Amino acid sequence: MREEDCIDHLRRAGCSDGVIAHCRAVRDLALAYASDPLINRDLVETGALLHDIGRGVTHDLCHAEAGGEICRSFDLDEGIAAIVERHIGAGLTADECSLLNLVPRDCMPRTLEEKIVAHADNLVKGTRVITLEERLHHAIALPRRQRKRIRRLAQEMELFR
Repeated sequence: MREEDCIDHLRRAGCSDGVIAHCRAVRDLALAYASDPLINRDLVETGALLHDIGRGVTHDLCHAEAGGEICRSFDLDEGIAAIVERHIGAGLTADECSLLNLVPRDCMPRTLEEKIVAHADNLVKGTRVITLEERLHHAIALPRRQRKRIRRLAQEMELFR
């Protein structure tokens, strides 16, 4: 999907210019991890551009869930909807979703494309690329297992950079 089409979807969903700028920064970083021929670069680019589409509705944790629903309502590819739903931190288990009052479904990134977008989003604060250490410092309030998951995802993804 062309960048202009993605931006149109973000605007249609109610996303601000700040959210759109963040999505572009995540896209730029995500593409740095998508050089392996096994990776669908178009899916990474589109998924990264649309990963925060749910922020047009809410800025809380359920923006990923809302974003997946928006993607489906726009008849976008299920692979894009999955990237959007699974980009929070390094993913959420069905039990964690339930505890957070989200739909109790597995939201762990599984594909390389899902993992790349989640990792890139972890390393972009606003439009600025930050270090993994900075991300973990900002995530200090998260349970230890989630912080470890973010670190493991980073270690796995750094192999592709």
